[in-house]
Amino acid sequence: MHDPADLDTDLSLRDVVAALESLYPLESAADWDRVGLVAGDLDQPVRRILFALDPTLAVIDDARGWGADLLVTHHPLLLRGVHSVATSSAKGASVTALVRAGVALWVGHTNADVADPGVSTVLADALGLRDQRPLSVEGDQAPGRVGELSSPVSLAEFADVVATALPATAGGIRVSGDPDAMVSTVAVMGGSGDDRFDDVRASGADVFVTADLRHHPVLEAREEARGGPPYLVDAGHWATESLWLQSGRERLLSALGEAPGATRVETRVSTIRTEPWTFVVGANAARDDRVAPETGGVS
Repeated sequence: MHDPADLDTDLSLRDVVAALESLYPLESAADWDRVGLVAGDLDQPVRRILFALDPTLAVIDDARGWGADLLVTHHPLLLRGVHSVATSSAKGASVTALVRAGVALWVGHTNADVADPGVSTVLADALGLRDQRPLSVEGDQAPGRVGELSSPVSLAEFADVVATALPATAGGIRVSGDPDAMVSTVAVMGGSGDDRFDDVRASGADVFVTADLRHHPVLEAREEARGGPPYLVDAGHWATESLWLQSGRERLLSALGEAPGATRVETRVSTIRTEPWTFVVGANAARDDRVAPETGGVS
């Protein structure tokens, strides 16, 4: 009598890609995006899958060292055109390392952003938002989320909630608004979101949590708000998106559980932090309550 384990067969990359693309369809990605299978042979076996936010050289080394057959990342490796994959460039070295090690690469970027659950859903869940709805609807896409806190809190208290819920980062949490203002309706957009201020205003949100907020869009948004809501929270690109990796891993395992015949497959999320910032100097130095008062004369 055969041990049932002897009947298990390896998954092929084709099987795993089909499962990933059932969860995060390529056609839902933005036109400018570059998602899907970047490297790999669809017939190669897949026994180990590593998840990471960015396909950096360190992450690829992690995949190779662990013996991964597939690396799944949120951010693309080849978003913009390249004309050489020589190892003299970081992109070339990355592609070469993947190919030499037989590590396939699959990218779920804006198609993972607009999925439900997707990047923003996971962020909204982490902040405890109830009665969630899309921040906007664009055809079949619904980027961002809006939801309600269980009870109103001050903006300062809410910033602490964000800091506790998300991975710690070098830059911390940046907030624009009155610390004592009360907030209850929250809009979120994992990753860069300062092109969504019109949607946030239309949603009626008291506060918007996103990342990569730039000076001019933020200044204009705060001017439009006349000091009131929506207040803004910049929680960092890496922090607002990295929570999705565990969700993506769990959803893929669930989808693969439906695949016939399979499946000795191991998965994990890389512990390598791909946040590019390492330290901050002088944070809060310009706060009103920390500025020295006028001397009142010349000394």
